[in-house]
Amino acid sequence: MSVLPIVAVGHPILREPTRVISHDELQTPTVQKLIADMIETMRQADGAGIAANQVGSNLRIAVAEVRNNPRYPYKPPIPLTVFVNPVLTAVDDEVVEINEGCLSVPNLRGNVHRNVSVRVRYLDREGNNRDEIKRGLTAGTFQHECDHLDGRLFLDRVTDPGTFTTWEQFEQHHRAAFVERITEFVDRIGS
Repeated sequence: MSVLPIVAVGHPILREPTRVISHDELQTPTVQKLIADMIETMRQADGAGIAANQVGSNLRIAVAEVRNNPRYPYKPPIPLTVFVNPVLTAVDDEVVEINEGCLSVPNLRGNVHRNVSVRVRYLDREGNNRDEIKRGLTAGTFQHECDHLDGRLFLDRVTDPGTFTTWEQFEQHHRAAFVERITEFVDRIGS
């Protein structure tokens, strides 16, 4: 496994929709190595997820995992999930405002509205069909990564530019209130 360079905002690949891959292509050593490298890269960067285009690939693949993450200690655990060719749909109209950042947008955060419950249909790493409901902050993570695969960044979803902040300023002025609010949300939703 290798840690790959993470592409930063401004690189054209982040604005291009990724391409669906076949079951046979998923099984190739090249794609399986890409997945292993994406997992290693996400873990090394303390990310909650990463999409293939963030490491320079145009394949419709993303990974997510949260376990004792120092960047996001308020996020519930997400077991390592590889999702290939995901299709995401909202389960209902309930939304939550989440303060998000992104490995491809270093040192910037902003508030976005995400669906509280989403249905995600995808292939796992072995090519098995999955159909799952994700809720709460976990749903937000899956929406964030699927946005990447569609060529969108969290920046596109920020409706109030006044919520943009650097990590340092977030930590100093906004983190306590956000963590209090989002912890109540997580306790209510359960994920």
